[in-house]
Amino acid sequence: MSKRIIISGGGTGGHIFPAIAIANELKSLDASIELLFVGAEGKMEMEKVPKAGYKIIGLPIAGFKRELSIDNLLFPIKLLKSLWKAYSIVRGFKPNMAVGVGGYASGPTLMMAALNGVPLLIQEQNSYAGVTNKILSRWAKKVCVAYPKMERFFAASKVVFTGNPVRKDIYAANTKRAAALVHFDLDASKKTVLIIGGSQGARSINQAIERGVEKFNKADIQIIWQTGKAFMEQAKAVTAGNKNLKVFDFIYEMDLAYAAADVVISRAGASSVSEICLVEKPAVLVPFPAASEDHQTENALSLVNVDAAILVKDSAAKADLVPTALQLLNDAAACQRLSQNVRQLAKPNAGSDIAKAILELCD
Repeated sequence: MSKRIIISGGGTGGHIFPAIAIANELKSLDASIELLFVGAEGKMEMEKVPKAGYKIIGLPIAGFKRELSIDNLLFPIKLLKSLWKAYSIVRGFKPNMAVGVGGYASGPTLMMAALNGVPLLIQEQNSYAGVTNKILSRWAKKVCVAYPKMERFFAASKVVFTGNPVRKDIYAANTKRAAALVHFDLDASKKTVLIIGGSQGARSINQAIERGVEKFNKADIQIIWQTGKAFMEQAKAVTAGNKNLKVFDFIYEMDLAYAAADVVISRAGASSVSEICLVEKPAVLVPFPAASEDHQTENALSLVNVDAAILVKDSAAKADLVPTALQLLNDAAACQRLSQNVRQLAKPNAGSDIAKAILELCD
């Protein structure tokens, strides 16, 4: 009889794409495995997971806002509905294993799985553990982490240092430069900056690039700019008629985007940091300061402290980001140093290591 596994979590690309990478690795190890994703209604996973070829069911769960909000009055109702729906999903699907990747949906799903005696595995992407994962770890058999010293959040006996899984196509990104230049219609003789503000875009990064477009133009630098949907029209107006500037609300071909880049400007979400390590790109990181427990700054510092990336604070981005990126682009020795150092932090077998850990618990 084939194994059945639930994978739950989402909300952002940083949770969703590692989850999909884990699913792909599981399928490559055992094609007969039945996989079911459980996400949050209205969140990104409800689009991205089916696009990757997997079934997903949504829960009505939503986050509890830290500021005063009328939405918080509905939180208990949504939580109870989500717990009941998660219970029904677990009872109906009868999983051998439940995997939590962080995000709103993983809480109710894994709690109901645990109550039904299903073994749990948690994958924590960040260097500062999320609240949901810290709570769920009490029942988990294993906790797969991406950074050292995570025993401060989880029982040391459960922690497995695997790194973060990324999509398979990212692994070979550096062999695809020629294809990338064609895909993005770029000039091979010019330097290129890739700007990625996370799956939904980043306001401070977008505003800094908008303000600094003329500096890039003057230096004849090409830009691949992922803006997010909210900033897309504004970015189009700024870049209209400029062949050096390629603007997208979302980039699916991230392997080609990395392949084309000489320098990357990025938020410091867990997936982005892991991808930058794997593709060995010199990077300027702008952590999102409102991330829970300021975990993006922790993620960035894990690179910055070993001279593997440059950090620009969100509050300083408007003034400092573009000059910092241009200075790095023009410093070949610095680019080489950052690339060499960031390479040491890569965990290319993360996906398969996590998949193997999951299958071990299924047996």
